Amino acid sequence: MELVSSAFDVGGRIPTDHTCDGEDISPPLKWDDVPEGVESFALIMDDPDAPPGTWVHWVLYALPADARSLEANLPKTEILDTGAIQGACWGVSSYSRVGYYGPCPPPGGPHRYFFRLFALDTKLELPPGQTTDELLRAMEGHVLARAELIGRYGR
Repeated sequence: MELVSSAFDVGGRIPTDHTCDGEDISPPLKWDDVPEGVESFALIMDDPDAPPGTWVHWVLYALPADARSLEANLPKTEILDTGAIQGACWGVSSYSRVGYYGPCPPPGGPHRYFFRLFALDTKLELPPGQTTDELLRAMEGHVLARAELIGRYGR
């Protein structure tokens, strides 16, 4: 699979609109080359360069099998109109928010932000608010393919 965004190039700078320094809206994402047998998708966005450890910015799962994109500015609600569910984010090990919360690094060099999309052979029956660790455990043995998009942002 390939994951891209019309908002920034692979390895490029994430625009301010998609960060805490702007409107903090989710970027548009698009994917293709999906394998056969997909029942749903899951997405995790995190920052492995955060000083306290990997910082989770977005957890999204139960994306329908026929989905091939996410529009910009998704609502910060537990369940989206498509039936997709947003998990808990905004932290390293203690999460307090649901929905997309973009880059917000401390001053210094740019951080890398990994958007990881997983094609799954099942639809995960998980309630809203799952953490990255809970989602990764539920996906074990169900990942058909994975795509990754890296963006950068610094202050």
